Amino acid sequence: MEPIKVKERIFLSSPHMSDEGYEMQYIKEAFDTNWIAPLGNNVNEFENELAAKVGSKAAAALSSGTAAIHLALKAAGVGEGDIVFCSTLTFSATANPIIYQNANPVFIDSDNETWNMCPKALEKAFKKYPQVKAVIVVHLYGLSADFDKIMEICKKHNVVVIEDAAESLGSYYKGQHTGTFGDYGIFSFNGNKMITTSGGGMLVSNNEERITKTRFWATQSRDQARHYQHSELGFNYRMSNVVAGIGRGQLKVLDQRVKKKKQIFEFYKRELSDLAGVQFMPSNEWNEPNYWLSSMTLTGEVRPIDVMDALEKENIESRPIWKPMHMQPYFEKYDFIGTDVSAKLFENGVCLPSDTKMTDADLERVVMIVKGLWLK
Repeated sequence: MEPIKVKERIFLSSPHMSDEGYEMQYIKEAFDTNWIAPLGNNVNEFENELAAKVGSKAAAALSSGTAAIHLALKAAGVGEGDIVFCSTLTFSATANPIIYQNANPVFIDSDNETWNMCPKALEKAFKKYPQVKAVIVVHLYGLSADFDKIMEICKKHNVVVIEDAAESLGSYYKGQHTGTFGDYGIFSFNGNKMITTSGGGMLVSNNEERITKTRFWATQSRDQARHYQHSELGFNYRMSNVVAGIGRGQLKVLDQRVKKKKQIFEFYKRELSDLAGVQFMPSNEWNEPNYWLSSMTLTGEVRPIDVMDALEKENIESRPIWKPMHMQPYFEKYDFIGTDVSAKLFENGVCLPSDTKMTDADLERVVMIVKGLWLK
């Protein structure tokens, strides 16, 4: 009796190394020069190349996007008891660093037009908490927040703006890269992101002095002394030279990855938009998304769990939309400003497989399974 063949797994979004082998060239350079860790030419050049790519004056290569948010908050002077406004519809890594700094998050609802921070809710939050120290705005799934409105409000209140662009590397708002509008921007190179270093992040800013300071903190705040001396609290947050080499290679194919993600999204939208109750993530004239994850909401009889279960039975990965932070057991004690937009997106949303290695046959397989739910 022949063994049952398991259908090949289709991932939500998995690492995709370049066909040209750029990553191995830089890794080999690190090995050949014996600059394995902690720092080296790859780290310096990855910072320079990423900053040049997005149009920022300076960048610090770090161990994760979470570390980048943490150091951005520290650079902004956020400390014990301070209030930080934070998009509620996001992954917990956006909010956790606020707690690291012993500050208090206040979560801001989304709007339906962008799925990101609602400017009207943000204005209400400032009226309630005028003493806020910083605002963390997330660009969800590669969709840009409505940044003109948000920046106008934040400038009026003279508050530091941190952009969590972990999911939006390669996205534009009115022709400018996301992550470069606020005082600080952060990117993630986790395994499922647009490009990956296996794990890592980048902090960018036009304030070169602050970036230099964050590099110091990230290297255990080691003073310039012959012996080991530390006058400030430090962190082990620097990216290794090998990891940075992977990032340099990946950066060369970022535009290819964005193009493929867009093709995936457009295929799903073309094939599934006519199904009852289906609506895809919003598009705006000023927004050029990277389409990191193709996401849709379902408001008819077919529910997100039906889609996810049907796909999983066929060895295909999908996910719910992020559960808002103000609904999370750990964070529910903190204040929330808004209505129920983010909660509804979580209730009705599903992320379809958006892996850049997907073939046309893979996409057709996904669509066939999803369409089948409406034929029952």
